[in-house]
Amino acid sequence: MTRALVLIDIQNDYFTGGAMELVGMEQAAERAATLLNDFRASGEPLFHIQHFSVRPGAGFFLPDTEGVEINAVVKPRDGEPVVRKHFPNAFRETTLLEDLKASGADELILCGAMSHMCVDSTTRAAFDLGFRPTVVSDACATRDLAFNGETVPAASVHAAFMAALAVPFAAVKTMDAVRGED
Repeated sequence: MTRALVLIDIQNDYFTGGAMELVGMEQAAERAATLLNDFRASGEPLFHIQHFSVRPGAGFFLPDTEGVEINAVVKPRDGEPVVRKHFPNAFRETTLLEDLKASGADELILCGAMSHMCVDSTTRAAFDLGFRPTVVSDACATRDLAFNGETVPAASVHAAFMAALAVPFAAVKTMDAVRGED
C-alpha cells in the first residue's frame, strides 16, 4: 500500500487579504505543511494542486496574479509535482490520475481548500477511480455560504461536507490521527 499526499489549492487568494478569504485557512495550511514535511521526510509521493481560473467573470486564482500562487507555507520545492487545474475536480483534464498511477499510490491523503468545493469533488472522484481517500479534516478550510437568504457559517459548511464524505467516500481524520498521534 502506497500513500500519496494531495495538497489542494493552498493558494494566496484564500488567505487573509486575498480575493477569496477562507475561515481558518492559516491554521489549515499550517497543518498541511506539517503533513507535507512528513511526506518529504519519508520520501512518499506528494502532489501540489494549483487552480487557475479561466472562466469568464472569475474573481480569484487569476493567471499572472499573486493570488494564484501556492502559499509560501507549502511552497513546492524544486522537482515536486504541481498539477494545474481549471475545474474543482483535480482529476478533470489534468495529469493527476496518470501521475498517481506512476507513483504507485493507492491511498490518498487529501487536504486544502475549499472543503465544500475542490476537496469534496476531488475526494469523490478519487473514490470513484478506485483510490482509498483520507481527508484531513483540520487541514481543510472553507467559507460561509448563503442559501435561500440564510447564511450558513463556515464551520457548519465544513462539518456537513466532512460528514457527507465520511461514508462511503473517505476516511475523515484529524492531522494527528493521520500522523499516528491520536
